[in-house]
Amino acid sequence: MSDIKPITWNEDPAHFKKVGRRDFLYAGLVGGLGLTMGDLFKLQAAETDKIEATAQSLIHIFLPGGCAHQETWDPKPLAPIEYRGPLGTVDTAIPGIKFSQYMQHSAKIADKITVVRSMTHGEAAHERGTHNMFTGYRPSPAIQYPSIGSVISHELGSRNNLPPYVCVPNVPNEFAATGYLSSAYGPFSLGGDPANKGFSVRDLNMNSGLTPARFDRRRNMLSAVDDHFRTLEKSDSLSAMDSFYQSAYSLVSSQQAREAFNLAAEPEAIRNEYGQNDAGQRMLMARRLVESGVRLVSLTYGGWDMHAGIAKGIENQVPKFDQAFAALITDLERRGMLDKTLVMVSSEFGRTPKINRDAGRDHWPKVFSVAFAGGGFKKGLVYGSSDPTGSEPADDPLTVENMAATVYRCLGINSDKRLMAPGNRPIDIVRDGHVVKELLA
Repeated sequence: MSDIKPITWNEDPAHFKKVGRRDFLYAGLVGGLGLTMGDLFKLQAAETDKIEATAQSLIHIFLPGGCAHQETWDPKPLAPIEYRGPLGTVDTAIPGIKFSQYMQHSAKIADKITVVRSMTHGEAAHERGTHNMFTGYRPSPAIQYPSIGSVISHELGSRNNLPPYVCVPNVPNEFAATGYLSSAYGPFSLGGDPANKGFSVRDLNMNSGLTPARFDRRRNMLSAVDDHFRTLEKSDSLSAMDSFYQSAYSLVSSQQAREAFNLAAEPEAIRNEYGQNDAGQRMLMARRLVESGVRLVSLTYGGWDMHAGIAKGIENQVPKFDQAFAALITDLERRGMLDKTLVMVSSEFGRTPKINRDAGRDHWPKVFSVAFAGGGFKKGLVYGSSDPTGSEPADDPLTVENMAATVYRCLGINSDKRLMAPGNRPIDIVRDGHVVKELLA
């Protein structure tokens, strides 16, 4: 220890940032500077948080139930029939790469996207697999992790008086919530399906008879009440409620914000391009929202838990998804938005390699497929592969942690940063994950 120089505090925060992390291990230093561990982590984060973003927004298209990779992104035309399944294939814009037969539109824009055929984790139950894909963490009985959307809301905040995190059509599951973060970072739900006739977002318009002047008076009265109670009790619920009301007032009072949700403003030709159905109109709404400034749109479509009759189930689900997804990528590129908008398609797991006795496939997390487009990802890439029967990754397995770290990187968020859970407990945004540079342009 004799050759270790003592560290002195000169009242200059810039000087403090120069202190190495190992130096903080020396006993008594933190207390000697009069700092809490929370202060320490904040200063550490200041050194490493600044990452240049390649994406301004994320559209996460989630296919609940467990989408079969064999009948979508990763067909096995050379496998025996019990593995291959009942469907044919279609050639894509990437030479030598095929998609399943109902993915015809996506096949034509395959040179604009990245398909990962080696996604993997170990959770075969719907709830646990969904938790993985929405949080980047395996479930734990000890803590509730925040969703990727809530982390994005916490780290990036709002733009243009719009909620940073919006769910279309509704909050899809309990794992899309804030976890240990304040409820102020929760999702805004449309409260209805954009595909429905007469669709409108709930609570965006003033009640009849409520003038702007009365609206402002009510706002000021509520602020006065909130301020009174805030002096009596400091709590997350009060600050979160204040944030909730501020966001609500911004939405209701801003014509620009309300217009972002006005799907009827889209030309009929564009609505037809996406498809006049749930998949098409939800994805079109997602494009409107990110174009207006929403950071993350979490969108769900379909039901993919096909334990029986998978041929008919795929026929019912995939064509609408295929048309809408291809239209979304094409529309984003046409508007000059694709390079700044990251699109991710995922599901909680894949389906078993073998067709079962009910002509379906069961839960299978060992290997499945996800897809990405724009926002800093490479174009025309198939990353990783599954083995000849679609049973396991053959090369370059992609873990949930690495996927999450890579997505955060594109959005300019350092996944190594620690957020504070209750009890001043620091938790990594992603634990043991690293950015997969081979996926990025």
